[in-house]
This record gives sequence, C-alpha cells and structure tokens, in this order.
Amino acid sequence: MSVPLDRLYNFLHSISDRALLIYRWKTHGSKKLEDLEELTHTPYPNSLYISDPAMICHDQEPLFYELYSESDIRNWLVERDCVDLKMTEKKEWDRWDPAQIDFLSSLHLRGLIYYMIQLAHDKILILHSEKRSEQLQKYEDNDYIGVYYWSHAIIAADWFRYALVDPRLVINFNLVQTDFLIYNRAWSGSREYRLTFMHELAQQQLQSHCRTSFAEWDNGHHYLSHQFSNPALNADLQDLAQYFPANIHNSNASADYNNNDYSKIAIEVVLETLFDDTRLHLTEKTLRPIACGRPFILMATHGSLQYLRNYGFRTFDRLIDETYDTITDPRQRLDAVIQEMSRIAALDRSEKLNLWTQLYEIATHNKRLFFSQEWQQSIHQEFSANLSRAVGILDQYKNKIIHNEINRLWK
Repeated sequence: MSVPLDRLYNFLHSISDRALLIYRWKTHGSKKLEDLEELTHTPYPNSLYISDPAMICHDQEPLFYELYSESDIRNWLVERDCVDLKMTEKKEWDRWDPAQIDFLSSLHLRGLIYYMIQLAHDKILILHSEKRSEQLQKYEDNDYIGVYYWSHAIIAADWFRYALVDPRLVINFNLVQTDFLIYNRAWSGSREYRLTFMHELAQQQLQSHCRTSFAEWDNGHHYLSHQFSNPALNADLQDLAQYFPANIHNSNASADYNNNDYSKIAIEVVLETLFDDTRLHLTEKTLRPIACGRPFILMATHGSLQYLRNYGFRTFDRLIDETYDTITDPRQRLDAVIQEMSRIAALDRSEKLNLWTQLYEIATHNKRLFFSQEWQQSIHQEFSANLSRAVGILDQYKNKIIHNEINRLWK
C-alpha cells in the first residue's frame, strides 16, 4: 500500500502560524539524498532571497546524523547537476568551482537546500519524533533547530481509524486461544534484539503461547550470519527458524491491523524499532494495540511506558510487572520481559480470565482516549507550540554566516 504522507505535511503546514518551506523524503521510509524534495515544488528564481523558515521532516524514522558524510553530499551535488545539465560525465561538470562545492558539502543536508535556493536563515529546522536523543544533539550542534512532535500519533489515528468501529474487535474472551501476539518482521540494524528475543522465547518454550513468525532473511542477510553489534545480546541462533512459522509480510504491514489476530490473542508484545538505545521513539507499532483496545507489553527503550503515561495513557502496572521499563541495560530488560511472559503463560485459565478482565478495562480507556478529539488536538497543539518556539529561535540567525559566504563564493 502507498502511504500518503504528503497529506500529513500539508496538514502540518496548514496549522502552523508561519509560512514554511517543507522538505520531506518523497518515498515513505527512504533516507536517500535524491528523495529529499520540497513538498510544494515551488519554482524559485535563482536570485530570490527566501525569508520563510525551511524545515526538513525527519519524523518518520530515528535520526542518524552520521548517515550523510561530506563526500555523500558532494557526490549528490555533482550527480544532480550532471542530470540537470544533461551531461554524461562528471568531469564535464563545471557549474561551480571547488570552493563552492566544498562549502555546500560542509553543510550536511542543509547543502542540498542552499544548492537550490538562497535562504535568509543560517540554520534550518529539523522535524523529529524522539526525546532524550544524542542524535538530535548532533544535529543541533551543527546548525539545526529541533522541532519535536509525536508524528506517529497523527499517522496511527489515520491508519487505524476503522478500529474505532470494527465489530471484530469487540472483546470476547471465549475466542481467545493464545496468550501473546508478537509481530516480528525485520531484525537487522537497530532491531537485532529481536533475534535474541526470539531465541529466548524458544529457550523458555514460550512459542506455543505466542502467535508470531520469523524471517530467516532480512535486508539481504541470513540470520545465521548475523554479527551482533552489542555483544550482550549475543545468542546461539542455530536452528532458530525451526521454532516459528515463516514471516512473509512486507514493511507496509505495520500500517494496518489484523482483527482476526486481535480477536484470538490476549496480549500483544510490541517489538519497537528502538530497544538497545537511549532514545524515546515510539511508532505506530505501540499505538496499534491502543487503537484496537488491547493490552500490551512494550519492548522499547527504557522509560517508554512513562512516555505513554505522560500523554495520558494508563499502563498495566500491578497487573503486569512493568519494572522492566525502568531497566537501562537492554539484555536485562529483555530477560525481565521474558520472565513476566513466563509467569503469565503459567497461569491457569481462570486466573488468566481474571487478569484479562482487568487488563481490558485499562485498554478500553486507552482506546477511548486515543480516538478522542481532545487528545488528537493536543498532539496538534504540541506541534504548533514547538514549531513556534523553534521559529523564534531561528529568526535570531539571519544573514550572519551562510548568506555572506554564498555572496562571497558566488560573486
């Protein structure tokens, strides 16, 4: 399925109190330089001096400043201009001299924008969706100004809107067959903890209590060849695939929900994008069980449950041991979740029914809150307030460095 994120960014533009130049990656999930384009595609004359704030939307994925090097930016500039000028060899590219190329390349992603238009501001806004972030600090140390908002809250309200009225989501414990629902597709990169988690499920013989699956291949690599970035997560993965059915879903699966799964499973165990990390960054994966009125255990960075509470949601402490959320060490946090899953799986049917009854009272409250107009409006207001604050800071950085340098190099 296609993800019409341009509608989201047009909406954000409409609720801002300033005109903005919005740049976003035109392909959902892409971080390729060639996909970073202006939302409105306004044809600006080369001589025009733009006073509107520019904002790069990096709110769909976690920030990663080092992803783009000076050589990456330089190569993009050369390739882009070769295409624009209908040239076939890089050596024919002579629109700018080396000093100009070096200057733009030194500006990180900002160079791609200053390449096309002249901005009044030395700094640029970076729209993001994470807190407690060292990566954000790297951006802000290099002339970006962060604008936080919980983008996936707005996205999930759209993607899961039918959950509000779906009759298949009406709670019927007589239909529940399995304790835990676990969606598990990708395991490379920041998701490598999922391999360890699946290994522990098999070791503790919890697979029969779970509706889940496993992909032997991810991002062109087989799981048996995986080298753990964090040695503490290392596990003997031999024959792991034999314990679970094959996962055949694509990356768009998280943009939907399966009412058949939710009607037959008691608790979802959410495997977030970030786990072995310091940042708070919750996606639609966490909001899906909330929208569907289901209780959950959250495999995310420490403090993520408190993040949800800060937005008004209730979690399941005293019914589920949620002390795992306070554990900073990722392996210990993972083991704590496995231990709690084992405890729940060992309950008899009557004990489980009692537990589920109390859990679903909380889940029903969360669903009602999530779909309330007041709660959704609070997310919009948070964005507007943070944007206004950031623009106020941005306006202090006009015509100080970059504009003068551009005038000097392009005279």
